[in-house]
Amino acid sequence: MPMLTQLRQDHANMARLLHVLQLKQKTLAEGERPDFQLIREVIDYILDYMNEFTVPLERIYSEQLLTTAPETLEFTRKLAEDYHDLHERLMRLSQDLDMILMDAIVPMDRFTEDMRAYLEAHRAYLRHEREELFPLIREHLDDQDLRRLAELLPEGASSKLEYLQSTYPELYAELKGDPEPVPT
Repeated sequence: MPMLTQLRQDHANMARLLHVLQLKQKTLAEGERPDFQLIREVIDYILDYMNEFTVPLERIYSEQLLTTAPETLEFTRKLAEDYHDLHERLMRLSQDLDMILMDAIVPMDRFTEDMRAYLEAHRAYLRHEREELFPLIREHLDDQDLRRLAELLPEGASSKLEYLQSTYPELYAELKGDPEPVPT
């Protein structure tokens, strides 16, 4: 199941991005000033990735799961709600970060706590997908289904991911320098 392998790789990449944010959040919690521009790059990258790749992919998988396994309705609904909540948290962080970068007054303790809460929520979401969604995909979809679903992704989704990688060079330099994140 090559598509499932790709999803696992995407999870590993997202875990590394979250690790970069966690290091910056820790710097904030210690009362020091982190590289806010790097935080901006990570948040922008995650938002772009969510909007351009994850949202269409999750919609396609959810629709297919409901077709082959209608009993997954509650699960797919909950996953969509959790994802929406995660996106809203990240948008709030993004807006606060805009204010910080414009030198507006933003309570750093609140921003630090919001970032911590977002990181916890995103890791929980990834764990939920890994422990529940991936087994459902393996159980209810075969290789042919997965190939067909991959073809349904918006045109240019993979090239968009390549574009995102080239657009955030500072982020990738940081990722190369960080140790592997500790699994949560």
